[in-house]
Amino acid sequence: MKQIFSYLFFGIMAIMGGGTSLFLVISLPAVIIWKIYRKIRYGYKITD
Repeated sequence: MKQIFSYLFFGIMAIMGGGTSLFLVISLPAVIIWKIYRKIRYGYKITD
């Protein structure tokens, strides 16, 4: 019974960690692309 709980807990933690990593992998390049687009299109500073 302890082993089943350990596998279940490990699975839940893997899903949570994977979701966080996936969010970072998608959001960071999206923000960088969006800032470059605003720089080219509207002339805003990259740091704005």
